[in-house]
Amino acid sequence: MSINIPRGTQDILPGEVELWQLIEKTARELCEKYQYQEIRTPIFEYTELFSRGVGDTTDIVQKEMYTFEDRGGRSLTLRPEGTASTVRAFVEKKMFGLPGQPVKLYYLGQMFRYERPQAGRFRQFVQFGVEALGSSDPAIDAEVISLAMNLYKSMGLSKLKLIINSLGDKESRIAHREALVSHFKPRIGEFCSDCQNRLEKNPLRILDCKQDREHELMKTAPAIIEYLNGESKAYFDKVQTYLTQLGIEFEVDPNLVRGLDYYNHTAFEIMSNAEGFGAITTLCGGGRYNGLVEEIGGPETPGIGFALSIERFIAALQAEGIQLDVNTGIDCYLAALGDNAKDYTVGLLQELRLAGLSAERDYINRKIKAQFKAADRLKAKFVAVLGDDELKNNKISVKNMQTGEQEEVELDSFVQYLREAVL
Repeated sequence: MSINIPRGTQDILPGEVELWQLIEKTARELCEKYQYQEIRTPIFEYTELFSRGVGDTTDIVQKEMYTFEDRGGRSLTLRPEGTASTVRAFVEKKMFGLPGQPVKLYYLGQMFRYERPQAGRFRQFVQFGVEALGSSDPAIDAEVISLAMNLYKSMGLSKLKLIINSLGDKESRIAHREALVSHFKPRIGEFCSDCQNRLEKNPLRILDCKQDREHELMKTAPAIIEYLNGESKAYFDKVQTYLTQLGIEFEVDPNLVRGLDYYNHTAFEIMSNAEGFGAITTLCGGGRYNGLVEEIGGPETPGIGFALSIERFIAALQAEGIQLDVNTGIDCYLAALGDNAKDYTVGLLQELRLAGLSAERDYINRKIKAQFKAADRLKAKFVAVLGDDELKNNKISVKNMQTGEQEEVELDSFVQYLREAVL
């Protein structure tokens, strides 16, 4: 009986992984320009972190987490997202005391959620995200959004839509919360059990419900933007001003919410408008979460961030028909004729690699024609042919695969010759 891959996971094979590497490399380089530094946290954490950090009324905590007990009886969870772990590390390592504030971090790693697999959505997925902790300046909200937009655009994506909203400060949230309870309470029995439980705990989460999204009360629910006080309106206006200054187009969507209690002020999503992308168009989501650091045991610290799925990123590239040249080929393929020549290329291959060149040779005794075909598959820039006679004469034949020109080179100077030709 064969053993297959678990549902909701995928193997990323050679020929595919290069695109992943390119996206990851581009994300890291962009973060370096924006002065965000990488943080790596454990793949599993104590379950309480996500219950408190993500919210015990969310679908993630209630339905989607991979939770288990270790041998000591402690409840552990495979991380379903990256923000909670990043903030936990920020608090535990006292990064709030570092001289360079705000603390600007990014992460890139595996996340796990038990949900129904569909196009671009897996139970094990790779998430890239950034977190800026320690600043309540609306300019950093615009910076975080611009980083996400620039990452997508740098890979050629153009059919993008940015929507933003404000969830206001605590005072505004309380006023909106009371309005939501008054709106839904008389008919809450018509909603699913999840929504009924959320009415008092976190009524904002009702607006995220997928099951009751078509209910008439959803369409007439009071929008948070109607309850913003003067300070919150001024903050939101600043964010919009900065986005305009950065040349970033956006739409204000009063229905966009981030359903966690500690979210406030700026909330945003980036969507794909590409034809055929699918019903779920969101590529990236983020927002300001002043209050999360305190929830996890740290001092009062404002924060903002976003997260995106690499799988969804790749799906968007495919939907727009963008094909990136990720296979740049190797510098040299060593083709050998004769036993002595084959033996010699073992050491010669090592010399090429130590000299900073990418190189390969035959390992399955192919004929010379088949070795050239192998060089073509590897997109070799040069093919160096060494036979037993050439070895005796300290010569090697080097062919430029782009121009077709062929030259005989002294074997002793071959590595330097190739370095000058390639580098």
